[in-house]
Amino acid sequence: MVQEKFTKLKGNIKKLGSVAIAFSGGVDSTFLLKIAQEVLGEKVIAVTARSSTFPEREFNEARNYAKSIGVKHIVIVSEELEIEGFSQNPTNRCYYCKHELFSKIQQVASQYDISYVLDGSNYDDLQDYRPGMQAAKELKVVSPLKEAGLTKEDIRILSKELEIPTWDKPSFACLSSRFPYGQEITKEKLEMVESAEQFLLDKGFRQIRVRHHGEIARIEVEKSERVKLFNLELMDEIGNKLKEIGFAYVTIDALGYRTGSMNEVLDQQDKIK
Repeated sequence: MVQEKFTKLKGNIKKLGSVAIAFSGGVDSTFLLKIAQEVLGEKVIAVTARSSTFPEREFNEARNYAKSIGVKHIVIVSEELEIEGFSQNPTNRCYYCKHELFSKIQQVASQYDISYVLDGSNYDDLQDYRPGMQAAKELKVVSPLKEAGLTKEDIRILSKELEIPTWDKPSFACLSSRFPYGQEITKEKLEMVESAEQFLLDKGFRQIRVRHHGEIARIEVEKSERVKLFNLELMDEIGNKLKEIGFAYVTIDALGYRTGSMNEVLDQQDKIK
C-alpha cells in the first residue's frame, strides 16, 4: 500500500515538470525535496524562509541538507510579524503566514521559470485545524504528499528506506504555534520560546514544546519522555533556566506533547456551543 502511494507520488511530480518547494527542513518537506530531485533533477529548487518564528537550528539543518544533495537553495525573508493582523494571533493566524510565504515563493518560481509551487502537507493534516491550507488552495499550491494519500508514518517509513536523515526527526511547527489564540505574538516572546526549547533539547529531550501562556511556561515533552522529568535536580534546573529566560512560572503538562494542543480550546468552545 505504501509503495503504491509512493509510485503515485513520483508519477504526479513528474507531470509537473518543474517545481519550487517550500522547504523547512522538516520530515515532510525534506522527503518531498529528495523525491522531487530524483524525479525532476535540476528542475527543482528549494525555498526556505527566514523569520523570527523559524529557529536558527531549523534553518541550519535545512541549509545543510539542501547543500548535501546539491539542490539549488533559495533563502528569502518572510517576517510574519510584519503582516497586518498576524501578531494579534487570531484563530486563522496560519492563513496570513502561508499566504505571505507562498506568494513570495511564487515570485521566486517565476524568476527561475518554475511551473509549480509545492508544499509538504500530508494526508494526516486533513484531520487537524489547518487554516494555512486555504491559502495554499487560493494560490494554487500543489500538495503532492497529500494528493498521494501519504501519511506522516508512511513518509517516515519511506524516508528510512531511502536513508533520508530526517526519517525519525521530531515533528516541528513554527514558534507562533506556542501561543494561545488571541495572545499577542512579539519578537521578544518568540525568542523566549526558542531559548527555552533549545535548552530542553540540549538536555536530551527530543519532542518538546514550550507553550507561552503570558507569565506561565507550559512544557510538553513526548509521552515516553515524561518520566525523565521526575528528577528533582533536573526540574530545578529547568525551572531556574526558564525563569532566567523571563517566565514567572514554569509548569509541566501532565498529558505530554500532542499535535495541535493549542487547538483543544477550539474543540471545547465548539462543545459549549
